Amino acid sequence: MPVLLTISTTHAPARDLGYLLHKHPDRVQEFKQSFGAATVLFPEASDERTTAALLLDVDPVRLARSRPRNAPDFSLAQYVNDRSYAASSLLAVALGDVFTTARSGRCNARQELADSAIPLELELPVLPCRGSADVAHRLFEPLGWTVAAEPLPLDERFPEWGDSRYVRLRLTGTVRLADALNQLYVLLPVLDESKHYWQAADEVDKLLRSGGDWLATHPERELVTRRYLARTGLTRVALARLAEVDDEPPAPVEDRPAPLNVRRRDAVLATLAELKAASVIDLGCGQGQLVAALLQDPSYAKVAGMEVSSRALRQAARALRVDDMGERQADRLELFQGSLTYEDPRLAGYDAAVLMEVVEHVDPSRLGTLEHVVFGTARPGAVLVTTPNADYNPRYEQLVGVRHPDHRFEWSRAEFAAWADGVAERHGYTVELRGIGDADPDLGAPTQLGVFRRG
Repeated sequence: MPVLLTISTTHAPARDLGYLLHKHPDRVQEFKQSFGAATVLFPEASDERTTAALLLDVDPVRLARSRPRNAPDFSLAQYVNDRSYAASSLLAVALGDVFTTARSGRCNARQELADSAIPLELELPVLPCRGSADVAHRLFEPLGWTVAAEPLPLDERFPEWGDSRYVRLRLTGTVRLADALNQLYVLLPVLDESKHYWQAADEVDKLLRSGGDWLATHPERELVTRRYLARTGLTRVALARLAEVDDEPPAPVEDRPAPLNVRRRDAVLATLAELKAASVIDLGCGQGQLVAALLQDPSYAKVAGMEVSSRALRQAARALRVDDMGERQADRLELFQGSLTYEDPRLAGYDAAVLMEVVEHVDPSRLGTLEHVVFGTARPGAVLVTTPNADYNPRYEQLVGVRHPDHRFEWSRAEFAAWADGVAERHGYTVELRGIGDADPDLGAPTQLGVFRRG
């Protein structure tokens, strides 16, 4: 029995699933893997319901022969195992290879659909789940899935033997397909708590890239990280980098300095108080943590949050309990979707605007447009910009490239100063540069802060 994953949708027309997966519903396609072969086919394809199936035939002998020479030899265990029958990390590897473009969220033929959440049903008939079926609920339910994890008996003929460590997993929900595939890519080996291939130093980058914007805020992110990076010693590095992405402070630990994301937010709040701003807009507000902190201070008469991601805005609205807000509090708040690369009258009229860890996510070719929109058109009384200090990156162990896979660039102190001075001169602002976090005498602070004041 080969490993099997099915992906179904009732989105109309359902055959558009083929476009999103970049696989034709009328064809059977095979993809060679180093450990076997992966096949994609569509057992049903109509405008009402379409299902794509991924089958993985694992060759245990080829897999055993491809293991590193220094890997331990467990005799028959390398030939007699569950790899050919259960959805382990091998299925995750095949999924990553077969659906590479779908995982990126790109679909020229149906890009609007690729960007949208659609009704999905994912099913894995045999899935290793160490720690009981409850672990599957803990991992998938916070991501918006309805989870059915049915434990499989050790032997149906002998029910007294109890259940095995395998489950039949069915996930249903309205989720963007790219998010669903990346969640499976990460969480399949997490459920198994094992990987069947050599893990190199770039595993942290792979985890953060596939974790997108959901892993940093997942309530079980430590469990996910520890299991995904099992036996690599990279867990601490990954959690530190996730703290860079997440604005939600972790539980305090005695005698441990506050995480950088907390210091960054505190520095922004202190600077806004110093500026005596009465109205603030958070440009790129994410899930609304800074907005929430501003709303707690009654000295801010108007607080706004703008975000390009509709999903993040919905999460912000839930976290802020917008539906349960009193009338007075609701009158102080405005959340809306928008982009920093388009002029928007809603951005104007604020004492201060904040771009906290935003500019590095913008393509360099579009920074001029962002500058025009924020400093040239909206023209708040002050603008606060925070961004990573690339000079400081050598202090991060095991860091390969930039701090987060979605960063288009990271500026050195000299590069940030040159950009900030140019922006201030072109638009009638003055700028003061500061550091956030424990500074290295040679490399500076981990985060840079630019405080722009309109002249």
